[in-house]
Amino acid sequence: MSDANGRTASEEYTQILVAGGGPVGFVLAYALAKRGISVRVLEAASHCLEDMRASTFHPPTLEMMAELGIIDELEAQGLRAPIYQYCNRETGAAYALDLGEIADLTRYPYRLQCEQFKLARLLAARLEAMPNAHVEFSRRIIHFDQDAAGVSAIAEGPIDVKHYRADYLVGADGANSLVRKLLGVEFDGFTYPESFLTLSTAYPIEQHLPWVADVNYVADPPEWCVLLRVPTLWRVLVPQSAETGDPDILGDARKDAVFRQLLGPDAPTITTEHRTVYRVHQRVAKTFRVGRVLLIGDSAHLNNPLGGYGMNSGIHDAWNLIDKLSKVLLEQADPDRQLDLFDRQRRTITHDFVQTQTIANKAGIGAGFAAREALLRDLQGNAAARRDYLQTTSMLKSITDEAVIV
Repeated sequence: MSDANGRTASEEYTQILVAGGGPVGFVLAYALAKRGISVRVLEAASHCLEDMRASTFHPPTLEMMAELGIIDELEAQGLRAPIYQYCNRETGAAYALDLGEIADLTRYPYRLQCEQFKLARLLAARLEAMPNAHVEFSRRIIHFDQDAAGVSAIAEGPIDVKHYRADYLVGADGANSLVRKLLGVEFDGFTYPESFLTLSTAYPIEQHLPWVADVNYVADPPEWCVLLRVPTLWRVLVPQSAETGDPDILGDARKDAVFRQLLGPDAPTITTEHRTVYRVHQRVAKTFRVGRVLLIGDSAHLNNPLGGYGMNSGIHDAWNLIDKLSKVLLEQADPDRQLDLFDRQRRTITHDFVQTQTIANKAGIGAGFAAREALLRDLQGNAAARRDYLQTTSMLKSITDEAVIV
């Protein structure tokens, strides 16, 4: 028997049910819980995984973290990187860009280099202490239905199946989102032919490469790499033929070859802390909203990691949706008007900024580096153009552009 809101006695009720306990899902849940809205996060993994893919927080994201009241804790675990650079190892040219030049536009004129799992763990702990929030690990949504009053979902755990009822369901369950698949939403785009290999090491790479900044995009024919620092590690990202089997990609021979290319033929044997290989996609869901079910983060869109826009744009999805859901649930605003606006704003920014910029970033570090290098040379002597470029690459412009979409 259901009540007037479609709830049965066997269903656990929450206003917002979030599928996925990564940084994006936890930002959404924590911000809503702080506003008095009841939330429940279901995460398929048994704990917050040490995912090494995302480690860059851009200035507008740091502004959001400050509004959540967690900026000091996050900064204590990260590394400020105001300068990033593009390098051509064949010619020795380097082009540094300093976010300090736009300090009048943001309180945080730098990138914070901090692994994404640190944010997830911080917010998971805070949510666990809130009476209107619940976090359940080892639990994955396997089915849901929606009606005019809400969403009924079924989630499996290691030994049981539980039933939930929510006003809204938010899919933040990653690239292989089951929520998106169950909705039947198309995920248009393409997959790059090569895989990306990421290696992290505590070895002091800067002793061999005195030219490095904390964030470096390096053209190094016949290959390219991204070299960036987090508080205790250097991370190196290189392309890898997708035809090579994963065991070979992650083996010592490939690892040693990467570091010889980077540090020289006499490089010592480097010990790595993490080795990860993954396919890279540029895809966007046809819609971020189907009735009372919403998609954010990697569930809604994927992009290559060059520029550090993946996690940040996912958090920006969440931030936009926090505003819309709060108006619906706390101010009785019209749901269709608010949630359609969320879909329109975030899909537009995803296409016009995130996809466009990340595709250009990958081209500009590989075959298109000559054109990128010409642009960077011009920027060195043009303060106005450089300021505009910094506003774009820092994602500040994407936030202002989103606000004018109606």
